[in-house]
Amino acid sequence: MSTLVFLEHHGDSAVKGALGVLSKAASLDPNTAAVIVGSGVGAVAAQAAKYGAAKVYVVDDVSVAAPLPQPRVDAIAGLVKDQGFDTVLFGASVLAADVAGGLAARLDAGLNWDLADISGSGDSLVGKRPALGDSVYVDVAWTASPRLGMFRSGSFEATENAAAGEVVSVGVATEDFSGKASLVGQDQEQAAGPSIEEADILVCGGRGVGGPDGFGQLEALAAALGGAVASTRAVVDSGWYPYATQIGQTGKSVAPKLYVGAGVSGAIQHKVGMQSSQTIVSINKDATAPIFDFSDFGVVGDLNTVVPTLTELVKARKG
Repeated sequence: MSTLVFLEHHGDSAVKGALGVLSKAASLDPNTAAVIVGSGVGAVAAQAAKYGAAKVYVVDDVSVAAPLPQPRVDAIAGLVKDQGFDTVLFGASVLAADVAGGLAARLDAGLNWDLADISGSGDSLVGKRPALGDSVYVDVAWTASPRLGMFRSGSFEATENAAAGEVVSVGVATEDFSGKASLVGQDQEQAAGPSIEEADILVCGGRGVGGPDGFGQLEALAAALGGAVASTRAVVDSGWYPYATQIGQTGKSVAPKLYVGAGVSGAIQHKVGMQSSQTIVSINKDATAPIFDFSDFGVVGDLNTVVPTLTELVKARKG
């Protein structure tokens, strides 16, 4: 097996999900390589070595500085052909999905997406993905090489595992049509804390919060814990909190070390987005709420009393 991982980056740091995929790939294949495409990406290349990349292919050029998919397809397709990689893996993101889809078409390759795990030995590789509304997991495989796989957010923990990290500079020959699109602007969302995909601690509010004003106490708890605030689809649909914070089947999948749900009922659509959390704590006045069935700790009570009390206890503990 010869594995290449697309290491997406923002600024000078690799995306957490991509690092998780790299860590997993390196555990299966110690010769796993990473590819980084952008401009001024030396710091990202050094980071790749810390997470298991035996070799880091770097396409560093101002022509690929903008986060556009087609030039990245050109670069990775050329690398796969030149180096003979039989497996290319991606962490889930909008950009990665565009690149993976374009690469599958370019190489006439099979793409398994929304994977939750992968296993294999030698040349054998089997992916695992959810089906039937995430109620079951099925094994999937590939019928030809190269094999492309994209993993849902939070599938793997980004674990440091220092490797050789030999940096190899690679040029890119872009197709004529790859330059037809250009990036005319890019706005960065202003946020006070980490995104829900990056945060180790999440405080999630559901319909039981009662309204947009109720999220103030969740923000206070998240700040005390050093985490971020998340929400459910019902909250977002009601306009109480931004879509960027939505967890679930139509939102984002997360895997924090600690998930605190306040007023969250635990519908299956929400569960599939947060069930990989290491520790789940739920606060709900309804003792029969489904979320208690898969929580590690549960508090039956009014969140308007429990959350402020918990915030004060955290502050007192931290001094």
